[in-house]
Amino acid sequence: MARPRTFDEDRLLTGAMHVFRRRGFAASSVRDLEEATGLTSGSLYNSYRDKRGLFETASAHYNRTVLARRIEEHAPEGAGIAGLRRLFLSLLHEPDGGSSGCLITNSAVEFGGREQPGFVTEGFAILRACFADRLRGNDTDAVALLALYQGILVLIRAGYDKAALEAMITQHFETLEKRHGC
Repeated sequence: MARPRTFDEDRLLTGAMHVFRRRGFAASSVRDLEEATGLTSGSLYNSYRDKRGLFETASAHYNRTVLARRIEEHAPEGAGIAGLRRLFLSLLHEPDGGSSGCLITNSAVEFGGREQPGFVTEGFAILRACFADRLRGNDTDAVALLALYQGILVLIRAGYDKAALEAMITQHFETLEKRHGC
């Protein structure tokens, strides 16, 4: 008979999620994951099958917690373009003050077109739907914003000047507001 889990799964998934966000899937060692989660490799494998299983579970946790929270905090329903601007500007201020970027973006780059994890596709869909909704159904601008959002996150990860990114975001949203009559 299997023993019941005796750990805080949210805490464990958050720790693993941050390791994968900072290091990527391939560069994250089992030792890194043990240190971040407080579990042994045996417990991790018993609970998540393998490193890929933990990655997929932690990444789905990222979409449910980090991405959903960021949208709700900065661009909730009804927030319009002003909410989207706040969402984009929030990218420049990671909670830990670092420049690790986004797990969705980093994973999309790491995996490229091969074996794209499902949470990446799901994350892109969540963002695109949010953008289209806040732009009152304008899917063309929503797709452009998705590309801009992902590009900003890649530049953040690469250490690009955040003041320059902030100026670019501000200019883009001023143009978008004019085009949409805001």
